[in-house]
Amino acid sequence: MKSFYHYLMKYRHPKPMDDIAKFANDAYLDHGFPKNSDRYDELSSYLEMNGHYLNSMSVFDDAWDRYQNEILKQI
Repeated sequence: MKSFYHYLMKYRHPKPMDDIAKFANDAYLDHGFPKNSDRYDELSSYLEMNGHYLNSMSVFDDAWDRYQNEILKQI
């Protein structure tokens, strides 16, 4: 199973079209981002303390829901 970060990277785009693409671009540039994590609590805690690039945690929650749905499709 791939980490949340690796899932998020599929949304990277040179010209972000939406909030998730912007989040992906910013997470890519965040060298402290927990790249190997697949745990919601670890990721949300990190972003609450260091995710100054997120306008709202709802962007993370939306991306997390998409990540969870993709994992369920793989089962």
